[in-house]
Amino acid sequence: METKNIYSIPVKKSGLGLVISDKRAHNKDHWEHAIDFILPEGTELLAAEDGIVLEVKDDSSEGGLEEKYDDEKYLNFIKIKHENNEVSEYSHIKHKGALVKKGDRVEKGQVIGLSGNTGYSSEPHLHFHVVEFDNQIKTLEIKFNKELKVIRGPPYDFNETR
Repeated sequence: METKNIYSIPVKKSGLGLVISDKRAHNKDHWEHAIDFILPEGTELLAAEDGIVLEVKDDSSEGGLEEKYDDEKYLNFIKIKHENNEVSEYSHIKHKGALVKKGDRVEKGQVIGLSGNTGYSSEPHLHFHVVEFDNQIKTLEIKFNKELKVIRGPPYDFNETR
């Protein structure tokens, strides 16, 4: 199922690095349509659509690939509710990297935070996905307002671009 809303790319074009949507990185079926934007830490993150901030967590300064980091207490994120009962999530944000708070109204293109490497993460990046408010487990296929080249694997080799 795809989004009803049409979203902007959540980073400035100049900051746009490698864009991946790969089940090996998102090994849970409900994250099938999640997208990872590989970015330097501290890259400005943009609201992909107008909305109200539902939740913000930016108190963690830890991340890595150890099993202990696969726990939400280490993950920093911002969740925004949009029209049509959709919620976007921006994950792995920098420690104290949120520039919005719960209840804030945001506009498409507004800087809302800074990319980081918190939670279960191999490198600095933005994990971005959209879900329905009533079913925040299964991601929706995101319709963007501009073409976005997303590398989907396999057969993509994570090491080819490093």
